[in-house]
Amino acid sequence: MTEYEEMWQGLGLDVERHRALAEHTAAQFREQVLWQENRPRAMGYFDEVIHRAHSGRVCEIIAHKEAGGKFIGTFCVYVPEEIALALGVLPLALCGGTAFSVPYAERVFPRDMCPLVKSTLGLAFSKTCPYAPLEDMSVGETTCDAKKKTWDVLAERADFHVMEVPQKKSPRDAALWYEEVLAFKERLEDLTGKRLEADSLSQAVRLLNRRRRGLARLHSFRNLAAPPLSGLDTLVVTQAAFTDDAERFAVSLERLNEDLEERVARGVSVGREGAKRIMITGCPSVAGNWKLHHLLESSGALVVCDETCTGTRYFENLVPEADGDLEAQLRAIADRYLKTECACFSPNDERIESVLRLAEEYRVAGAVQYVLQYCHGYNLEAIRVASALKQKGIPSLKIETDYSQEDTGQLRTRIEAFLEML
Repeated sequence: MTEYEEMWQGLGLDVERHRALAEHTAAQFREQVLWQENRPRAMGYFDEVIHRAHSGRVCEIIAHKEAGGKFIGTFCVYVPEEIALALGVLPLALCGGTAFSVPYAERVFPRDMCPLVKSTLGLAFSKTCPYAPLEDMSVGETTCDAKKKTWDVLAERADFHVMEVPQKKSPRDAALWYEEVLAFKERLEDLTGKRLEADSLSQAVRLLNRRRRGLARLHSFRNLAAPPLSGLDTLVVTQAAFTDDAERFAVSLERLNEDLEERVARGVSVGREGAKRIMITGCPSVAGNWKLHHLLESSGALVVCDETCTGTRYFENLVPEADGDLEAQLRAIADRYLKTECACFSPNDERIESVLRLAEEYRVAGAVQYVLQYCHGYNLEAIRVASALKQKGIPSLKIETDYSQEDTGQLRTRIEAFLEML
C-alpha cells in the first residue's frame, strides 16, 4: 500500500474504489486533454494540480489542520473566500465533474437532477472524497432548487452553513446579501475562535485580486488573432485555481503568462488556420469534466471565451483594495460577489449584456450554450441568450448533456454540423 493509500485508509475512504476513481479520471484527462500538441511548457504545473488534488493537496490540508487551522468545503463562487483566508481557514471547492460517482448518489437522490450535484455527493457517498472527513464546515448557497433541497439533507449529517443568494439585485436584495456575508463572517469567527481584523482581510483581498488579475491576463491571450493556448488548457488552469494554494497558484500562473508572452513573440499559436472562434456560455465545467471543450477543439474549433463560473465569472470584478475600515471592506466584498451573473437572478439583463459584450470582445463566430441536464435556470435562460445573440448576427447551439460519454458521438455530429454552418 502506498503512502497516499495509507492516508486515504486513515481517512476512512474505500481505497480500492478510490484507486478506480483515480484511474478513471487519469484516463479521461489523457484522452480529453493530453492529446493536444505543442502545449505551453508551464502547463505541467497545472496538470499536476489536477492529479494531486486527492493526494499532495490533502496532505497539505492535514498539515494545516494539525497546525491549528480550519478547513471548509464550498460549492459555489458566491462564497467570499477572502473572509475565510483572513481567519486562517482554507476554503476548497468540492464540486465533482466525474460520471464515476454519479451512481452512488442515485442510490439516495433522484436520477433526474443536476449531474454536478450528483457527482459531488456521489464522491462522498462512495467514500472516495478525501475532503469530506477533513471538513470543519461545509458552505452551500441557494442558487438553484436542486442545491437548496440537497442542503436540507446534508444539514442533518454534518456541520453545514447556507448562504442565501437573493434572486434580484435591487438595493433591498443587496442589503440582504450583505447580511448573509456578515453571518458567514460570524460563523467562521465562531468556528476559529478568532475575530476578523481589517489588516488580515486586506492581505486576503490583495492575494485573491492577484489571482484574479493573473486569470484575466491569461484569458486576454485568447483574444489574440492567434492565441498561444487552447480553451482546454485555459479550463485546466481555472479548474486548478479552485483547489490549489492561492499564493502558489498565483505565482505559477504568472510564470505561465510569461511563457505565453514568449510564445506570442515567437508567433506560436495553437489554433489551426481558419479555426472557428467559439464562446461557451452557461454551466461551469468543474474538475473532471473536459467533455465539451474536447469535443469542440478536437473538431477543429478554438474555444476563445468561457462565460461560465469556470471562466470569466470567476475572475471578473476585483475587490477594491482599501486598508483600515473593516465594515467598508466587508461591503466591498459583498458588492463584488453580488455582481456575479448567475442564471438564478430574474430579471437577468446584466448577464445578457455580458454575453453580448464578451462575444464582441472575443470576436466569436458562434456560441455554444452549455446546459447540464436538469439545470432549469440555464436551460430556460438559453432562450433569451439565443435571441440576443441572433439579433447581433451570432449563431448559437445549445448542448444539453451530463458527465457520461455515451452521447459524445451524437454531440460531435451536431458540433461538426454547427461549425460547418459557420
